[in-house]
Amino acid sequence: MHAKQCLAGLCLVACAASTPAFAQAKTEPGYPSRPIRLLVPISAGGGADISTRLVATRLTDVLGQQVVVDNRPGGSGNIALETLANSAPNGYTMALLTTTHSINWSLHKNLPYDVMKDFVGVSQLTAQPYCLSVNPKVPATTVMELVDLARARPGTLTYGSAGIGSLSHLAGELLARIGKFKWIHVPYKGGVLGINDAIAGNISSQFTTIIGTQAHVKAGRLRWLAISSPRRSTAAPNLPTVSEAGLPNFAAVGFYGVVTRTGTPQPIVDKVSREIAKILQSPEIGGRFALDGSEPVGSTSKEFTDYFKGEAKRYAALTKELGMRSE
Repeated sequence: MHAKQCLAGLCLVACAASTPAFAQAKTEPGYPSRPIRLLVPISAGGGADISTRLVATRLTDVLGQQVVVDNRPGGSGNIALETLANSAPNGYTMALLTTTHSINWSLHKNLPYDVMKDFVGVSQLTAQPYCLSVNPKVPATTVMELVDLARARPGTLTYGSAGIGSLSHLAGELLARIGKFKWIHVPYKGGVLGINDAIAGNISSQFTTIIGTQAHVKAGRLRWLAISSPRRSTAAPNLPTVSEAGLPNFAAVGFYGVVTRTGTPQPIVDKVSREIAKILQSPEIGGRFALDGSEPVGSTSKEFTDYFKGEAKRYAALTKELGMRSE
């Protein structure tokens, strides 16, 4: 009997000792107790930086601690993610993850991080559809007319992109694969240069952002044929999706989202995720994104984690098929 009492006492002591630590990990009542660093892999002043700062400012207000935006451009966006991968999994370092990072997972050898293992999603901020644009002199007013033209003149039509391995590059290759035609890829150092050449007639087509080409379309310098997202965009509701236009299962959508280190206590992740979702649902912030042609999202941690990993796998299959690999 005495032995049983001792064993019971030991169990009670063990349970009592473990309870405070478990409760703290579950509820984290003191988080955040100091500033949070939000790494941004883009230079200050760009669209993604401005959008991230809007969210960071609101997060600062609701969390009661400064959310400091730390711009770490360079290395195809890899410098910021490497910094996050080397941080402690405590919720005090986060980063903006973009479509580029999902593409880089299969495109670059020896990355200093693994996007599939090192990060957990906090919340997706936006989805950014692209428009398939053509020079008005191209005799095509629909996607299928462009496809028929490319099939009739194999290897003569050209499309520009923001660079090899960019979303606009892979969107063009995906279109050609689904449409069963060939055209010539012309990479640029940034999307604006390609837009200018499309206007000048030096290239036939390009996948571009809505905000980057909207004024040119209204002025008649470019023509939109379709939107790259699975659903129509509220910023251009009359523009059909590529799938609606005749090429099913086409989707190429840019995204921005916040991630943190794998191993960060889930209550911390969920707390920030909920606050970001509320911010994006506000007319002031959500409406600001919509003006740029972006769709505010505000997903759960699991939803965003599943999404960016799914996109990485999808683009990996495409880059493998194309034989693309960057050193």
